[in-house]
Amino acid sequence: MEMHIAPAITQAADSPASGQPIETDAVIVGAGPVGLFQVFELGLLEIKAHVIDSLPHLGGQCVELYPDKPIYDIPAVPVCTGQELTDNLLKQIEPFHPTFHLGQDVTELRRLDDGRFFVATSKATRFVTKTVFIAAGVGSFQPRLLKVEGLERFEGSQLFYRVKDPAPFAGRNLVVVGGGDSALDWALHFATTDQAQRAESVVLLHRRDGFRAAPSSVARMRALCEQHEMQLLVGQVSGFDERDGKLSEIKVTGNDGITRRLPLDMLLVFFGLSPKLGPIADWGLALERKQIVVDTEKFQTSVPGIFAVGDINTYPGKKKLILSGFHEAALAAFGAAPYVFPEKKIHLQYTTTSPKLHKVLGVETPVFD
Repeated sequence: MEMHIAPAITQAADSPASGQPIETDAVIVGAGPVGLFQVFELGLLEIKAHVIDSLPHLGGQCVELYPDKPIYDIPAVPVCTGQELTDNLLKQIEPFHPTFHLGQDVTELRRLDDGRFFVATSKATRFVTKTVFIAAGVGSFQPRLLKVEGLERFEGSQLFYRVKDPAPFAGRNLVVVGGGDSALDWALHFATTDQAQRAESVVLLHRRDGFRAAPSSVARMRALCEQHEMQLLVGQVSGFDERDGKLSEIKVTGNDGITRRLPLDMLLVFFGLSPKLGPIADWGLALERKQIVVDTEKFQTSVPGIFAVGDINTYPGKKKLILSGFHEAALAAFGAAPYVFPEKKIHLQYTTTSPKLHKVLGVETPVFD
């Protein structure tokens, strides 16, 4: 369940102490696999990048939704997990020393008089950049909420949609709501982890007795229920009670129409994440069905100097695959080079044979007999 950032990756959250915006060649919006590979393709062309993501960790949808689930269609990699793919991409881009600004949304994007772009985030980080790459997947992800009137008052104290640190849940009576991988994974974790971090009790609550989670997780959950290590309850949250200003129990209405009361200390809800296009919709880019229209030569948007790669873009024949996003990132980097180096002619070089690229990557040029 632990998420981490590989060594040699620089995180930042603020503009320089001078109060002036950070000046850079490129700003990448989105730190999923395609955004990370965009760093690599830009790096080969000696274009420096800062990366912004609304999530508090790297890896985007791969790490947020299925960090431990196998991916089979990455070229030359028969199988890897979302976390492994992210870790390998981070290792690949280490030579280029990108700076990451996590847990913040881009709130403003506008062109300046000199042709560059001003970018600002929800944490008041500001940039002046020659190019912008939008690799935001299908937008920023927000948790789907449990819609019970008044329950939102307990969010962050007893109601949680994400687990950032398991420690506060140790020794508590937990109700975990949901039927997907996240719900099953955390329910199993709190029911079986070492005694110091284990919950006092775990009830898994789902609206039906069928699950979207991995079959192995479902089988393990059912076995633990038979051993009375945790409990499965079928029904939906229909209300709650509080005592002394604290959530004391929830009301659960079952498929039989009967409402039961369930005492608890903490309520963890995992209904999945809902993609939101957010401020991107207001940036003046041509859109089609909430996706950014691009050309297929440079994957440039309707605004010169702004590129869109990965699931956020659309064009004839578009396929929402990670490998397609990697291809788009390569062409977008070459499309951006004239904005960064207007006087420089860019030639295609191969990492196998180019001494210049070997120098950029920090590797020795091989000698062939």
